[in-house]
Amino acid sequence: MPATEVINREFEAHRTHLRAVAYRMLGSVSEADDALQEAWLRLSRADADGDGVRNMGGWLTTVVGRVCLDMLRARRARREEPFGPVVPEPIVSPRDGLDPEHEALLADSVGLALQVVLETLKPAERLAFVLHDMFGVPFDEIAPIVGRSPAAARQMASRARRRVQGEVPPADPDLGEQQRVVDAFLAAARGGDFAALLAVLDPDVVLRADAGALPLPGPREVRGAEAVVGQVQRFRESAAVAEPVLVNGAPGFVVVRDGVPAVVAGFTVSGGRVREIDLLVDPERLAALDLSAV
Repeated sequence: MPATEVINREFEAHRTHLRAVAYRMLGSVSEADDALQEAWLRLSRADADGDGVRNMGGWLTTVVGRVCLDMLRARRARREEPFGPVVPEPIVSPRDGLDPEHEALLADSVGLALQVVLETLKPAERLAFVLHDMFGVPFDEIAPIVGRSPAAARQMASRARRRVQGEVPPADPDLGEQQRVVDAFLAAARGGDFAALLAVLDPDVVLRADAGALPLPGPREVRGAEAVVGQVQRFRESAAVAEPVLVNGAPGFVVVRDGVPAVVAGFTVSGGRVREIDLLVDPERLAALDLSAV
C-alpha cells in the first residue's frame, strides 16, 4: 500500500485522539482542527513511510504536538499584552450530558480551571506536560520536539506539573453535587442574597473575566469570597436569564441576549463550595462558539 494511503488510514483511525491532544495543547476546538489539518498537510508533503513506523499512534501524536508547539509560539509572538485573564475556548454541552464528540475531548476531565493554568505555561513546558502526563509519551520522544535533552524535557514537565498541582483545585467527583452548588449560587445571585452567596463560596474563591478588549465595570480578576460577593451586581442580570449547561464537563451557564451569546460561565466546585468562576464575555470569541446544542 502506498505510504500516503497508510498515513491517511492511520490518521483517520487516530483522529479523535489527536484532536484531544490538540485541544489540550491549544485550548481551542477550532484551533485544534486547524492543527490537525496542518499536521496532515505536513505528513502528505513529507510522503512519510508509514510501513516503517512501529507505533503509528505515538508517532502521529508527536507530529501533532510539534504542529501545536509551532502554533503556540506563533501565538505568543503576535499576541499583545492581554487585558487580563485568558479563559480558553470552553466546550459547552447540554446539562443532561455530553455528546460523544465532546466526551472524547474531555475524557480525562479537562476542566476549564486546568485549561486556564495551561494557558500560563511556556509553550515547551505545556507540550512536555500534556504529552507526557496526559498521553504517556516518553521523554525521549518529546525531547526532539522541544530541541532539548530527555532530562531537560522531564524538568519542563515537572515544572508544569508543580504549577498545575498548586493552582488547579480538585473538583468534587459527584456531578450532581456540583450542580446543586452552582444552582444555589445562581439562586443567591438572582435574589441578591449576600449571606447565601458567602455560604456557597470557598473563602479563597477566584473569579476571572475574559472580556478581550471590551471594557468591564469591575475588575477582571477577583479573589476571596467577600470580594466576589461585592461583584454580585454583575451577576444578577446574567443569573436572571442564565441557561444551565455543562462547561468542559462541569456545571456552568450561558446567557444569550437577542440571539447573541453574551456570557459563558464555568465553575469549579471543590469541597462542596465554588472554588473558581471563569467567565468568557469577549464578544468576538463568543461569536465563534458553536452553541447550537444548547
